[in-house]
Amino acid sequence: MIGAGLVLLAVGGADLIRLSAPRRARGVLFALAALLLIIGSAGADAAVWAFVAIAVAALWLVAMPHRRGGRAGLWPVVLVAAVCAGAVAVGGVRADQGPLGQLWPVATPLGAVSLDVAVLVVGAMVFLLESGNVIVRAALQSGDVADDEQRPMLKGGRLIGPLERLLVFALSLTGAFTLLAAVLAAKGIVRFPEISRDGDGGVRAEYFLVGSLVSWVTALAAAFLIWWGRG
Repeated sequence: MIGAGLVLLAVGGADLIRLSAPRRARGVLFALAALLLIIGSAGADAAVWAFVAIAVAALWLVAMPHRRGGRAGLWPVVLVAAVCAGAVAVGGVRADQGPLGQLWPVATPLGAVSLDVAVLVVGAMVFLLESGNVIVRAALQSGDVADDEQRPMLKGGRLIGPLERLLVFALSLTGAFTLLAAVLAAKGIVRFPEISRDGDGGVRAEYFLVGSLVSWVTALAAAFLIWWGRG
């Protein structure tokens, strides 16, 4: 289970560095992040998974360009999903979680949360911040919803997307499905006046629907990984 968390943390962290760091500093920051990941995972007896996570993150960065989505299609998304699913299926929550696991405070207001579960939750949240945006762009591009010149720019989407995914993720984990449905419905109501003025053959509406569905599925898939691992 910790392997899935490390993979999501590595990919999500790499996308955040690529988004926020100057180009000249990215190489140093990538190396520093990889070193910290290896050291931290070694303390949890999961160093092998750290190297797997770094390799997956490197393939992700090459295959999923930051600005223009995924020129290679959606296979990197399938790769990340397959590796994470395999890590949860094979590993689960380990009985021995290394020195860090022994120091980890299991008791929380939400109940017992082991180190493996905590790493997966943090990794999923980091992944949903910017990597979710990359997946949405790749899906829109792969589906030919609109080319880069014609694609509509819905105001606030870059900020709303990560917040929305984190909210869907949190509500799904806590089982607040009624509130989750209300939130998703509210987004459609708020966006309706904007997309109802679509005069380009439905491109704006299709862009909104595809982007929203992909974003929601990404958040729900992250929540499912944790349900599966804890179950």
